[in-house]
Amino acid sequence: MFCRALRVRSNTAIKGSDRRKLRTDVAAAFPNLSAEQLTEFIPNKEELNVIKMHSHKGEAITVYMNNRNPILFEIEKALYPTVYTLWVYPDLLPAFSTWPPVLQKLAGGADLMLPGVVVPSSGLPQVERGTLCAVTLLGNREYGDKSYPPTLAPLVTDSAEKESAEDEEEMEGKEPVISFSTDPLQHVDIGDLSLKERDSCAIVVGKEELNENRAAETAEGANTEVQQEAEDSRTPQEQMDALFNQCFFHALKCKVKKSDLPLLTSTFLRSHMFPCCPAGQQLDIKKSSYKKFSKFLQCMQHQKILQVKELNKGVESIVEVDWKHPDIKAFTVPEGFSSASAAQDSKSEDREQVYHAPEIIPLYGVSTKMIPLFQESGHRKGSILSSSEVRNIVINYVKTNELVDETNKNFVKVNPILCDCLLDKSEQDEISNLRWDDLLSRCLERLQPLHQVTFFGQEPIVRKGNIEPIDITIAQRSSNKKVTIIKNLELYGLDPQRVANILQQKVQASATITPVPGTKDRVQVQIQGNQIHHLAKMLLEEYQLPRKYIQGLEKAPKLGRKK
Repeated sequence: MFCRALRVRSNTAIKGSDRRKLRTDVAAAFPNLSAEQLTEFIPNKEELNVIKMHSHKGEAITVYMNNRNPILFEIEKALYPTVYTLWVYPDLLPAFSTWPPVLQKLAGGADLMLPGVVVPSSGLPQVERGTLCAVTLLGNREYGDKSYPPTLAPLVTDSAEKESAEDEEEMEGKEPVISFSTDPLQHVDIGDLSLKERDSCAIVVGKEELNENRAAETAEGANTEVQQEAEDSRTPQEQMDALFNQCFFHALKCKVKKSDLPLLTSTFLRSHMFPCCPAGQQLDIKKSSYKKFSKFLQCMQHQKILQVKELNKGVESIVEVDWKHPDIKAFTVPEGFSSASAAQDSKSEDREQVYHAPEIIPLYGVSTKMIPLFQESGHRKGSILSSSEVRNIVINYVKTNELVDETNKNFVKVNPILCDCLLDKSEQDEISNLRWDDLLSRCLERLQPLHQVTFFGQEPIVRKGNIEPIDITIAQRSSNKKVTIIKNLELYGLDPQRVANILQQKVQASATITPVPGTKDRVQVQIQGNQIHHLAKMLLEEYQLPRKYIQGLEKAPKLGRKK
């Protein structure tokens, strides 16, 4: 099922009622979990996402994510724990042990035979037909061999008839009684909305070391990891945490100025922290204990080093830095760096930084009024759909209910459900047929508007409503002077301060950052004169933003004719 790419349909935060239902289902499916473990597994307030996808065969799969870690997946209303969950709760399922060479065969799709099962002194677990079990790799601490850390993966027993044996010879020639099923959800990349299966089974470093490093590593890299740990007693996760702290304080001390604030967190990471990374090393937030850059900044905010605010929905910015904080004062720039060169690198980085326009996809949520039309296709209130999915659902509904007009196939007959969902009260007695284009447009208009924004190198963000366009207006000041005002740049990943600096250099006019009247923590760019021509060239040609997301370009001054 997971050997090929999976097609993701939606990624949404779980609702409170669904969270409670999931906790009840998990408690019923895994009775070994204590009340405390269940609360930790399905937390009350922490981030919990639901990802719906299809396999290459069209099978529907639901994946539950806790802080970007896959914890469960559901197939045909049956819950299965991921390998990550089995690392955290190794006693969740009955387990069978095998040897490393056997595990390689299992990863290729072979069945687990009884000769390949290691029989412990306590005997094999007593399980019944259909019981969900786990496979561990020989080398767990209870066997005294630390050369092979344990590996866990879900499997389902095919038979309840399982006889114990004292040695391997008694099991030679027996028929296989369990089949192996690999859990591929060890690595989830939400940035491009795809799930990827690693080439080999994931590795755990034992119960005692689990809290130190929960990151999944491939079996092929196990020897390399041992060599690295011999050179550095810290785990790779601790090393990445230290590298993030070093680059963070280096950027604050040498690159960020007070005039740069408010500063987009994405710009801070890309333009200020990355240049501070030592040669031969690379910052990767997924390999740290924080997993998300926002979590790292929250930790720094708890230490009162800086303050982060959401100036626009889904767009966070650094609004304040405590330059007198002891940690910033105590930080020393590593060898090979200097404050002067760092400041110079920051300026050159700003000039060379390439902006990538965000990918904006309009989405639609099923509203209460539209539930009767979409419930036949398995959707309910709040389901998120693309325009093509809405179109296919409506077309299938019309064809299934034989609503195409027999005399003119360009029209669709309006049945009671279409009448209630798409027609106003004044139209219900007058309209009996709708054109196809009118039917689809009415359907889209009555769905809840949403949009998904994907910034370069970041996770997609789904927001309610239609995205606000970049608003360009011309205002008149004293002495009949005009100024150009630009708003909503942050929604498109543009740093207002950087845009102001570039415009100031291009048009040789004063540019400032001012608060947006009537709002809190939102800023706008104000530049002298009517500079819409320069703005249009920068936004449309240099930044490659679609014209439909820019409002006010028609206010550009008309070029006079030469006489």
